[in-house]
Amino acid sequence: MDAKKVIALVVIVFLGFWMFTDPNGLADTSKSAASNGWDLTTDAFNGVIDFVGAMD
Repeated sequence: MDAKKVIALVVIVFLGFWMFTDPNGLADTSKSAASNGWDLTTDAFNGVIDFVGAMD
């Protein structure tokens, strides 16, 4: 089996196990990860806007 497929399978099994044993913990973690991802995206765009604005 390819290493990528094995890693993907392990991640899927882990998330499935986590979903059945602690669904609230998985939901909280997903919510905070999405929030942090959005914050990172807005920071990146603000950095690009500041960089382009400084070139004037």
